[in-house]
Amino acid sequence: MGEYSEECLRTFLKDQGQLFDEPVAETLEEAEAFLEDCMAVVVDSLEEVREYFEESGADVDHMTEEEMEEASEVFVLPDGTYLIVEG
Repeated sequence: MGEYSEECLRTFLKDQGQLFDEPVAETLEEAEAFLEDCMAVVVDSLEEVREYFEESGADVDHMTEEEMEEASEVFVLPDGTYLIVEG
């Protein structure tokens, strides 16, 4: 695997329905290719998630940590990091 860990790819495959009506990937390789194509990022903290959204122009001033974790673009990874996918 390249930039995305196997754990990250497995989480995306399992939870991609939170962002897409139809699956966009069925294998780890397809998931990695999709994430690379859409320039998904892995960040270490919710503060970095907030910064990412702010840089994208989103109004996150009134979002709680729980709301940030529940945003459809955010996938909470088992290792405590966050995958952000803009579909």
